Amino acid sequence: MITLDKIGSVTKNLALSHRESVIDTVGTAMGDVLAAQVLEDKRVYNTLELPCGRLSTLKKGDTIAVALGERMALKGFAGRLPETLKTGDVIHLLNLGGVAGECTSANTHEVGEPLRIRVLGAIEREGKPLNIAQATLFAPRERLGPCPPLIVVTGTSMDSGKTTAAAAVLKTLTRIGMRLAGAKLTGVGAWRDLYRMKDYGVDAVASFMDCGIASTANMAKGPLAAMARGGLAYLASSGSASTPDAIMVEFGDGLLGHYGVAAILADPEISACVRLHIGCASDPVGALGLARECAALGLPLDILAGPVTDNAVGRDFLRAHLPGVTPFNAFTPDTTWLNLVVERWLAGKALQA
Repeated sequence: MITLDKIGSVTKNLALSHRESVIDTVGTAMGDVLAAQVLEDKRVYNTLELPCGRLSTLKKGDTIAVALGERMALKGFAGRLPETLKTGDVIHLLNLGGVAGECTSANTHEVGEPLRIRVLGAIEREGKPLNIAQATLFAPRERLGPCPPLIVVTGTSMDSGKTTAAAAVLKTLTRIGMRLAGAKLTGVGAWRDLYRMKDYGVDAVASFMDCGIASTANMAKGPLAAMARGGLAYLASSGSASTPDAIMVEFGDGLLGHYGVAAILADPEISACVRLHIGCASDPVGALGLARECAALGLPLDILAGPVTDNAVGRDFLRAHLPGVTPFNAFTPDTTWLNLVVERWLAGKALQA
């Protein structure tokens, strides 16, 4: 038996306890759950998201539960699954949710070097190593089936304002009486964005982690789309107490990143359900590129948010160059964009999947 000081939120659905048994048979598959010891103290990027959503500072000597996965973050760490792994090997913590692997690149001036952790063993049940895929809420689906309208939030990259924009829109829509569900269909395992959705009145949420996936980085198009269909179907039926009026889908990373955003949006069944498309960008060139790529996918932007809208310079640029797109700033929100919702939800243009 081993005492876990802290448990990474990526393992949330397994409901690990702080006393778990470990074995020396350590796998290298995505989602394999390991006990590991923190080898150093850091001043930045030194927290672990716990299953409850609280962030806990990691200290040298802490014993933690993590799950293997990959990451391809533009502004953080890039890492891969180890080819081989045994007890005593040193790997890296790749994100705050407890996804671990071999770091291959780091944005060190912002996040420092990756935190090194030593593998203590695989956490087991009945003598077999645990994997987060052993506790799922939904399975991949070949067909989507009936689905409520989708509000999708895409961006040029990570940290382009997607979560902030999504929260502001959710806050307004739930206050006018809409029943909403929320989904995070791409990214690397952590729950904070979904917890934030629930803070603003979303009834039910689902993540790729609920399908046993620690990270969507470098996943093939077919499995990604099947996972996304499964998550949306779950929220449309058993995932909610009642069928939601719409599902807010926030995509982690950028449209053209390594996490499969474009592959999911290119799925005909999913794209047919999109009725409001919010894009987020940091600068005017990024905004134009995002609008171009989304139009090429057949899902043009309705709203543009993010740092590009932080003052009148960016908003005026967007109005001049993207006249069919409504600028929206989540820090100084107005309700101009609500005209789209009124038109599409309340004024006779019913949204049928």
